[in-house]
Amino acid sequence: KTLMAKAVATQSEANFVSVRGPELLSKWVGESERGIREIFKRARQSAPCVIFFDEIDSIAPIRGAGGETAVTERVVSQLLTELDGMENMHGVVVLAATNRADMIDPALLRPGRFDKIIQIPLPDKESRKSILEINCEDIPIADPNGPDKIDYEKLAENTDGLSGADVASIANTAVSLVVHEHLDNAPDPKAVEEKAAKAKVTMKHFEEAVKKVREQKDLKLGEKLVASYYR
Repeated sequence: KTLMAKAVATQSEANFVSVRGPELLSKWVGESERGIREIFKRARQSAPCVIFFDEIDSIAPIRGAGGETAVTERVVSQLLTELDGMENMHGVVVLAATNRADMIDPALLRPGRFDKIIQIPLPDKESRKSILEINCEDIPIADPNGPDKIDYEKLAENTDGLSGADVASIANTAVSLVVHEHLDNAPDPKAVEEKAAKAKVTMKHFEEAVKKVREQKDLKLGEKLVASYYR
């Protein structure tokens, strides 16, 4: 979803303002609303501009359903005010993403606000394979004809259920594993740098990276569930 939003901004040659919902929330009275106003102000000043709210359900939950707080109620009101003023904002487009559309306050989904909903499914096997191959283009992978070669077909099968961003992060995670291997075996920074520069990322690293990305995904889901329970 985030990649799609960035693509919209790139294709339209517009500036891109990305905001993660949870980062807007502040315990200080008025700070979260001020953050919303500043985002729209910055977008107006840098038009043409695309504003992208990621995880919007975290800042705009259904009011009166018991999951909202005084802060999120004020944020929803401020967001509605800014969206209703969009008619006077030329060259500014607002996009939002969520995994829980059912948790968003219905007022945000009315005509003139977020009234166009696009379902973006998780990438299929071929798409996951392509994402992996693209993200491996600039990293030192093992010899494609050697015993440690990267089996993209197998990795694509093992990443079922992961989002495009999750799959894309696997390559960087695999590289980090290689670096940490050398950190553990050579405490001297110079030796680590020299060995890491010659090291190759193997299938073993990618398989371990898939496990770590899945663990991180489960951890984030758990944190969200706890946060929503105590909100």
